[in-house]
Amino acid sequence: MRAAALIGTVLGVGHIRPASGTWGSLVALPWGWLLHVLGGLPLLVLGIVAAFFGGWWATARMTAGSDDHDPSHIVIDEVAGQWIALLPLSYAAWTRGMDVTAMWPGWIAAFVLFRLFDIWKPWLVGWADARGDALGVMLDDVIAGIFAAVGVMALAGLYHGVMT
Repeated sequence: MRAAALIGTVLGVGHIRPASGTWGSLVALPWGWLLHVLGGLPLLVLGIVAAFFGGWWATARMTAGSDDHDPSHIVIDEVAGQWIALLPLSYAAWTRGMDVTAMWPGWIAAFVLFRLFDIWKPWLVGWADARGDALGVMLDDVIAGIFAAVGVMALAGLYHGVMT
């Protein structure tokens, strides 16, 4: 259970109050940057896959026998979702040989949009959350991350295509 708790709480970040999900998303930003710097887009994608499957396992272990299928101290789902929201930035930087931090407005947009979709839980995000199981815990943040990534791309297209 100790390994599950370390993974699920992202080394204890999930115990920070208030707004543990926001703290989980915040810690995902420098770790996402590090993955990108060390291995570009492929390593970030590998990190997402590892966070998803590790998080699914950890969440199932941590919630076994509990009525609470999504306790607030489990934040590995926020890490996976936040990294998905960063994918458009990592892709652009990796394919263009850019410094990923040069797109800092995109980082802010990815964070804000991910938190918005994760808290609001529109459409498929809410559907996944309503599953009431460990897979749903992970999927709602994956879908929120996808929605945020689409939003980041739309905002980048608006900025670069219309405003400049």
